[in-house]
Amino acid sequence: MTRTALITGISGQDGAYLAKFLLEKGYRVVGGLRRATAGSVPRLHELQIARDIELVALDLGEPSNIMPMLETVRPDEIYNLAAPSSVASSFNEPVQTAEIGGIGPLRLLEAVRQLAPSTVFYQASTSEMFGKAQVTPQDEITPFYPRSPYAFAKLLGHWATVNYRESYGLRASSGILFNHESPRRGLEFVTHKVTHGAALIKLGRARELRLGNLESRRDWGFAGDYVRAMWQMLQQPQPDD
Repeated sequence: MTRTALITGISGQDGAYLAKFLLEKGYRVVGGLRRATAGSVPRLHELQIARDIELVALDLGEPSNIMPMLETVRPDEIYNLAAPSSVASSFNEPVQTAEIGGIGPLRLLEAVRQLAPSTVFYQASTSEMFGKAQVTPQDEITPFYPRSPYAFAKLLGHWATVNYRESYGLRASSGILFNHESPRRGLEFVTHKVTHGAALIKLGRARELRLGNLESRRDWGFAGDYVRAMWQMLQQPQPDD
């Protein structure tokens, strides 16, 4: 039987690559979009998969629309990728960031508990939760020390996932992902800033490239590889982080 996957935040970099990967696996893919972005899926068009995906209205800030959507879609797997993605912007909108990035996963988990407890759930956690890390390198048991609204919102979603797994027996897992990049990355991220800035200089439309904190250090990989890891996590017999 064809399995159904629901991807929240499908319009983002990870959502687009994950949708393409799951379609190639033979999944029926349903994408949740906020009303404000409904129909705005340029990354899906770039990957030439927009016509193969069912889009549904899903706003994690509006609890009333989650349960009806689950009853209609009936997903076998849920990948919760919906969240404001910019750490810097989260300082300007901390409450909205916490609402979508922290309370949003909790709303989804509660809906799964009530309506679809056999559904397998993936929560997109982040290395930003380590923040002011006391240990290098970090692993799954390194203490968290969030340093931004984005990070503490994600930490709430992470611990909600742990709690619903341990308290209610849901097959819920969190992937603590470090930076992952691709040509689908938004312009607010450093990889795209550099390539875009270099192109402008090459074309004579700019003379310099301005960046923020030059002391930051990050390891990163390709987003297409990371979404494969998301899927592999949900295929394990026991959920974990």
